[in-house]
Amino acid sequence: MEASLDLQHLFLDHPRDVGETYFAHQRRAFGFGARMLGAGFACLLHGLIPAMFCQTGSRVVTGLYEDMVSSRVRSARQQTGDPSSTRLRLA
Repeated sequence: MEASLDLQHLFLDHPRDVGETYFAHQRRAFGFGARMLGAGFACLLHGLIPAMFCQTGSRVVTGLYEDMVSSRVRSARQQTGDPSSTRLRLA
């Protein structure tokens, strides 16, 4: 019984907290990770050749932040049933 609670905590609690299923959360996290890796690679190349990828890192970080915030707003609206709700949980 205790092992099943640990597995639930490991795999299901956080996705539920953000209003996603396990697989929806996995897809989203993989997408975020891939974008971060791409931006990181661009930043490494920018370090070698400063004229390349001058704004790529900051543009990707800004896009990731905007995606995360809009997802939180969407989740808050779904949880409250209020389409105008913008209550965010920042944990």
